[in-house]
Amino acid sequence: MIHKKLFIQGITTSGKPFRPSDWAERLCGVMATFRPPGDAGDPRFTYSPYVRPVVIAKVKCVVIDTRLRDLDPRALDFVMNFAKDNSLPIEEACEFEPNPQPQS
Repeated sequence: MIHKKLFIQGITTSGKPFRPSDWAERLCGVMATFRPPGDAGDPRFTYSPYVRPVVIAKVKCVVIDTRLRDLDPRALDFVMNFAKDNSLPIEEACEFEPNPQPQS
């Protein structure tokens, strides 16, 4: 299955920065427990590899790995609905194979 990385941008459709200013960290903190099997990271101290805060061109964003859907479809729905409910743009970044074969 092809997976994607999506970006939620912290600029509303009206062009204003989304508030509060730590919205990305808060959202990622809520999603920290969603981890791949075998991940030993402590959700109290680290973000999920599927939902991470980043800054792109001075704009706070959240990167979402669509493999989150494989773990729990409701988790991906929650993040996507957060963006829609708050009028935040969602951009598709790229597609990737989750476990590409090494080239010889």
